[in-house]
Amino acid sequence: DMSEQSSSPTVSRTTQEWRALLSPLEFHVMREGGTERPWTGEYTETTSPGTYVCRACGEELFSSDAKFESHCGWPSFFEPTEMTKLRFLEDHSIPGHPRVEVRCAACDSHLGHVFSGEGYDTPTDDRYCINSVCLVLRPLQ
Repeated sequence: DMSEQSSSPTVSRTTQEWRALLSPLEFHVMREGGTERPWTGEYTETTSPGTYVCRACGEELFSSDAKFESHCGWPSFFEPTEMTKLRFLEDHSIPGHPRVEVRCAACDSHLGHVFSGEGYDTPTDDRYCINSVCLVLRPLQ
């Protein structure tokens, strides 16, 4: 169910604390809902095995097993490690193009968007299009 969820974030910081913790680009994307430029992200073409965690709070979000090559310019995953790790919000910022925003459930940071029904050859028909700057890859030991 991708409807609004009422659970409040477990990690809460002031704007000043987030600014001190995050780089200007990280802050812009994660706290202001910005987007990194396509093909500029650290993990766009990464295939290394591991777990992708939220750069802001360290919450486990995606497995490399769910990452796929979408050729869209951002890291793409067909599912999160657990649905409860994410929050979904309706995004009407582009007129006529409603989208579903993906946020970290633990700290309420903007991560990217999820798109459905695009026809990728994946187990789900979802593409979680996530900004690299929102993620840290923890390699498999």
